[in-house]
Amino acid sequence: MTPDEFNRIGSQVQRQIFEAYFEDLNQQLRVPQSDMEYSNRVAITDEKIAEFKTENDQTIAEKTIGGTNPFTTPSELYRLGSITYEPNTTTYKEIQRVGRAEIYNIRKAPLTAPTKNFPIYLYEDNKALVYPNTGLDAIVDPNHIKMQYVKKPNDIRWGYNTGALGQYVFTNYPYVATSINIGDISSSISSNTVASATDNTYTNAAYTGGSGTGATFDVVVSGTTVNSITVISQGSGYAVDDQITFQGTDFGGTGTTVLTLTSANLFSGSTQGFTNFELHNSERAEVILKILLYAGVVIRDPQIIQVAAQKVQQEEVNEKS
Repeated sequence: MTPDEFNRIGSQVQRQIFEAYFEDLNQQLRVPQSDMEYSNRVAITDEKIAEFKTENDQTIAEKTIGGTNPFTTPSELYRLGSITYEPNTTTYKEIQRVGRAEIYNIRKAPLTAPTKNFPIYLYEDNKALVYPNTGLDAIVDPNHIKMQYVKKPNDIRWGYNTGALGQYVFTNYPYVATSINIGDISSSISSNTVASATDNTYTNAAYTGGSGTGATFDVVVSGTTVNSITVISQGSGYAVDDQITFQGTDFGGTGTTVLTLTSANLFSGSTQGFTNFELHNSERAEVILKILLYAGVVIRDPQIIQVAAQKVQQEEVNEKS
């Protein structure tokens, strides 16, 4: 099984287990529960879901609320929990969720019309339409809105480079889409006018430019010019077409060397970097069994499929009986 096949299977298994939590919780709510610590199945299932409970953060792309009312929900949202109106550090008001059939009567009645003190919202098409939305009391600033929700699990990723013999070599650093690929980046040199430089390997070479931070480079000067550049630390926050400039004076010479980053230079365009499973630790056995089941399908081994399926069924029966 190749890393790409493993990544697809792992992501499918994680999403399958994750989505089952909500049905499991609904099922357990209908039966009596033990009041003994660590044995209440409602609490146990909610603890598993808690791994994915979060709140929006306007400084993080996937957690950002967009729009000026209606407000667009964060891209990582799976299920919306609640929305609060927080115009300052001392005011916290939960916004009441209403349906399309209710909202007309609520808005037209003087005694129930929404205000900033008693706001309401309609949730449709991944947007929250908050009332009041016009006049002096209109709620229009997304920075005043907080959404509490369950986020989607990230796809898992077994990152790798291809070795000299064609083997898959695990890249033991976390996946960040805007990081620069570790390794030789000389092919992205777009301009090289360095001359009369001193032959040497310059570690952690100084540079300017680029929209990210944290990347470090080793520059090799050979034949009095820059011969190669290697990324030693990937950093983050970089983008396609970023230009990174090295001054020849830092190498005892003249001129500059410029790197222009392409999509292939970033983690998002490569196979580098890993993303772990985000499920609760108690799911380790089920993850392994389900991956084995799918692996049996991939390699067409019915014996693996049968054994794994039996084990998965046994685990589910034990958890829900």
